[in-house]
Amino acid sequence: MEVYVYDREKGCPETPPRLGPDSRIIVVGTSGSGKSTLAALLASRLGLHDIELDALYWEPDWQGCDTGEFRCRIAEAIASCGERGFVIHGNYNKVRDLTWGKSDTVVWLDYSKLTVMRRVILRTFHRVFGRKKLWKGNRETFRKSFLSRDSIILWAWNTHENRRTQYLEAMASNEFDIERFVVIRDPSFVEGFLKTIGG
Repeated sequence: MEVYVYDREKGCPETPPRLGPDSRIIVVGTSGSGKSTLAALLASRLGLHDIELDALYWEPDWQGCDTGEFRCRIAEAIASCGERGFVIHGNYNKVRDLTWGKSDTVVWLDYSKLTVMRRVILRTFHRVFGRKKLWKGNRETFRKSFLSRDSIILWAWNTHENRRTQYLEAMASNEFDIERFVVIRDPSFVEGFLKTIGG
């Protein structure tokens, strides 16, 4: 297993990860860290299929599909890629055997809590006040986003440390025989990472 770290202390790795049109990548990180944005950039640069787990999971009125259906949707999305690679984005530990298990590369956005909170709050403001339509016509509301126990902002705050622990343990155990882990610890290194890979 190869580990590539992008941060202010170490800078960029001398030898970048080898990624191309047949790469099978999963992008993970705390909610609001920018997984979907980076996945879209990777898909565009490398010619990969873009598989968004939230789009496969959510039903109208913020109802999640059952686990069996969710697993079928993920399996079908991956199968539809054929020989071409893909980039999956999302966490969903309960289907990690399908997502991590089919990937050769994990890209982990390991940002500080302050950075994540700033990002998730700004994103939520844009979604709420821009009335942005999300998966299956769902929209984030002011009440759900700022005044509810189910708030995505509260979720990001409460899960940040746990997510970091989970991914450190996943790297240490490498249960799914991931070939390479790419750890980006500051958003300023995303552009540098993209410039050093194929495409």
